[in-house]
This record gives sequence, structure tokens and C-alpha cells, in this order.
Amino acid sequence: MQRLKTEVVVIGGGATGVGVVRDVAMRGFDTILLERADISQGTSARYHGLLHSGGRYVISDPESATQCADENAVLRRINADAIEDTHGFFVQTAIDPDDFADKFFPAARRLGVECEEVPLTQAFREEPNLNRGIKRVYRVHDATIDGWQLAWGVLESAKQYGAKVLPYHWVRGIEVSGDEVRAVKATNEKTGEEVVIDCRFVINACGPWAGQVAELAGCHDVEVVPGRGIMIGFNQRLVHHVINRLAVPGDGDILVPAHPICVIGTTDQAAKNPDFLRIYPEEVQQMLSAGEELVPSIRQARALHVWAGARPLLKDKRVQASDTRHMSRGMAIIDHLQRDGLRGFVTIVGGKVTTYRLMAQNVVNDMCHQLGEHRPCRTAEEPVPSGREKRFYQLNHRLADREADRHEEPIICECELVNRRMVLEHLEEHPEANLDDLRRQLRIGMGPCQGTFCAARTAALVYEFRNARAGDAAVGAGSSSGDSASADSASADAASLMLRLFVSNRMHGILPLLYGQELKEIALGEWVQGTLSLDRLPAPSPASCQATGDMALNHGVDRDPATLGELADKEGAQR
Repeated sequence: MQRLKTEVVVIGGGATGVGVVRDVAMRGFDTILLERADISQGTSARYHGLLHSGGRYVISDPESATQCADENAVLRRINADAIEDTHGFFVQTAIDPDDFADKFFPAARRLGVECEEVPLTQAFREEPNLNRGIKRVYRVHDATIDGWQLAWGVLESAKQYGAKVLPYHWVRGIEVSGDEVRAVKATNEKTGEEVVIDCRFVINACGPWAGQVAELAGCHDVEVVPGRGIMIGFNQRLVHHVINRLAVPGDGDILVPAHPICVIGTTDQAAKNPDFLRIYPEEVQQMLSAGEELVPSIRQARALHVWAGARPLLKDKRVQASDTRHMSRGMAIIDHLQRDGLRGFVTIVGGKVTTYRLMAQNVVNDMCHQLGEHRPCRTAEEPVPSGREKRFYQLNHRLADREADRHEEPIICECELVNRRMVLEHLEEHPEANLDDLRRQLRIGMGPCQGTFCAARTAALVYEFRNARAGDAAVGAGSSSGDSASADSASADAASLMLRLFVSNRMHGILPLLYGQELKEIALGEWVQGTLSLDRLPAPSPASCQATGDMALNHGVDRDPATLGELADKEGAQR
């Protein structure tokens, strides 16, 4: 067992959690961040990528609209490298009511949301795929934001201020003595080691899982409703602006350009379990039908991948528990000293990626108030290290780099222009990374091929890297040739398992899209994987299963077994 000591433990490594740990560290507190999986693997990775201008909420939620407008400007200063400045259009289709459009512009101006009407001829010139039946267009200051790039930049800043970040550490308990929090207990998911962290304060930033974490401290009835929403990615940028329907928010009413693809979102339904968000084929068709009102040719584009995220909505007694569409998107902070008589514990839920910094500021202010200390927030003024050049990324942001090094470094992922050096550099920094960790860091398998070609290449690099490290360790320890062979076998087993998991995870987001062109593409993928005989590999060892940190493989998180494949070891690895 490992025992650590700090002042503040932050639980949850999504956008809010990383914002909190940066703010805590910048105010001079010793702090540790715990996340049960990879950074931004939950809700913050499963959204459409919109940096809100505030326009979406000027009618339904004026407070959120103003917060989004203000924080949009702040994030452009401090997280510039994670933002593509696409701007956005709000468009009134032929079936959208005039009264909403009539109220939109004056409401936006009143709330400080930048907005201007655009002549239709100009709008169609800038976005030729738009429906010619659109009646009105307004330009707003929307943008797109790479949630992973945002999180890593924020954590880079937090580490410079002394924060410690522990991904794949699942919180299993919160120790309470009398009326005060004393320690947090966690398990290293990749090694099985138990970790106890003595602390004086805990901030619960676990999004849809916040209620479960609050229970660990004996704080009951933190009712967070997971609002399930699905999104579909296409293999091309159908639009270059963010396109919103000029109507009350509904399903399939927003198109977001993101790197080389385009995303349509989103549905909104209450879910019981944020770890298991089923996607139904009929929902996909409903989204596509709604998308045709914005871009009539949307069904001719190839749908690449569909995914689901869970909004962390605090239960709103003003609406039915199943009506997540009308629950507030605003942040909610629960001070457990006031509510439950427990010192050193607060919970924050709600909000959105656009307001992550403001949420962190507010909850850390509450922490300082409870501790009786005045330490002002500085996160709005100081850019994160990777954003200090104040340069927004562009669609072709990797192209110049590959033009310069394409003869020296082989391309591993053509869709996202990832080369061999990028993969090996990341493995040097994070030697325990699995293929999905590399996907989040480098975008491997995120483009049109969905990992059909690059997944096996990346797995080979992981094997080479791990085998070389194991060989070096064996030589240093004076091991025999038999030990070296055993290490080689273990490296091969781990890399093969990672490849199978990567393929099954990609497939999980493809199966609901099996229509039209996607059927041909999936046949190609099945042929490629068939040549590798992935389905004939031996069952992986328990050690390899644990080293992936995969929750579904190691803990039996509910998911359709057919999408996992036969991965569990017959001698003890559990689904």
C-alpha cells in the first residue's frame, strides 16, 4: 500500500476536475487529482466539441448564455491552442417558428452575446451545403474546442504549480473522522496497488458519478441525473461554421466541424447508468432526418462513428425526472458542511466545457471560504503553457509538420497525420499507455479509416517499445535468456490485447451505423482484421487485462458482450 499526503484531493479528471486542480494549485495549495480512467475519458470526451457563444441559451437560460459569452472570451485567451475559431451560424429553417427568431437577436444583444444578421446570399456563399429553404441567418462567436487538448494544457499548468495527477486511480472510499474528511482511498487500476491520501479537503468533480462519490463520504441524496445524448461523426466537414437551429433546443439541431470531420448532435434523455449508454439505430435515423433540415445532403455523407455522453444534471424538482431537456445546464455547488455537517467536502455538478474555468473558480472560492482563507483566483489572466502563443489551431495544423518530416518518419495514421516519432515520444512520457490512451492524445483512429490500418501499426510500435524496455530491464538485472523470452511473450500478449480492445471499442460506435456506404467500409475493416486473425489469438493473461485499465474488461461494466469479443481469460479475468 502507498500512503501520500496533500492538502486538497480533487476527484474527477474531466474538464471541471482539471480546471479545479489547476485553480487549487495556482492558489498555493498542495493538491492531487484522481481519475478512475484516462484524463477526459468520460463526459468531457463525449460531446460535440462546441465552444459556446451563449447563443444557444439566450431564450431558455439567460444566466448560462451570459456565462458562456464571458468564458468564451476567457478561453480564447488562456486555451487558444485547443480552439479552432470557426464562428457559428444560427439559422431559421422553413419549419422553425418566426416568433423564436424574432426574439433571438434582441435577447442576444441584451445578454452580451455577440450577434449579427447575415444576408442569405452571403451565408450560402460561405456554407454552400446549407438548406436553401433557410429564411434567416445570424452569425455568433461560436468556435470548436478540442476537449483533450484543453485538458492536457490545463494539467500542464497545474503540474508546473506543483499538482500531482494520478489517472487510472479509482476512488474506493473517503475516510471521515467526526465531522471532518481525513483521507481518500483509491486503487491503481493498472497495478492493483492500494493508495491512501491523507488530506484536509476533497472536491468532488465527478460529473454524472458525483452522487456515487458523495455516498462514499456518507453524503446521501446528491441526485445527479445523467442526461444521455448521442452524436454522430461524418468523414468530411459538411460545414465550416458551427450551425445551430434558430429554435428551442432539440434533437439533431447542431452541426460542429471538428478537425477533419463534422459532428451532429444531440439527443437528450435521462439514463440510469452513465457507464452504460446504449445507442439505438432508430435514434441515428432520427438524427439524420433532423440534420437534413440543415444540410439536405447529410445522408450522402459517410457516417463514421456514433457515441454517447452523459450530461451531469442536478435533479430539478420543477420538471419531471425524465425530462432532461428542460433541466438547467447551469452549475450547482453543494457545500456539504452546510448541507450535511461534514467539513472539508464540496461537490460541483452541471455546467459545460465552455464554463469549466468559471466552475472551478466558484467551487475553489467555496473551499477557501470554508477553510477561512482568502486566496484570489488567477486562472482567467494566465494562459496555460501550451496556449501562450495565442494561436488558434486550424484544420491543416499538422500538415506543415508532416511536409517537413515525411521522408524521415513514416506515417502511422494517414487520416490524422500521426507519425512514428509522435507515438514513440508519447510512449516515452507515458510508458503504460494503452492504444485508447494514445487515441485520445494523438487522435489515432479518429479519422475516416476508424483505425482499420493505423491500429495494427500502433500496436506493433507498442510491442516494440515495451519489449525493448523489458529487455533493457532484463539485461540490467542479469536475467537469463528464458526470462527475456518470457518478457517478450508478455509484451506481445499486452500489445495484442490492446489491439483487440481498440478494435472492439471502435466497433461499438460503428454497429449502429451499418447502412449504405458504411456497410462496404465495415466489410473492408473485417477483411483487414481477418488477415490478422485477431479472433484466433489466445486468451490474454490476467496481468495483461489489468495493465490495460479497461473497466469493461476488468470490472464487468455493463456493455453488450458481442462488442467486446472473447477477451476474458478463462482462468479469472472477468467481464
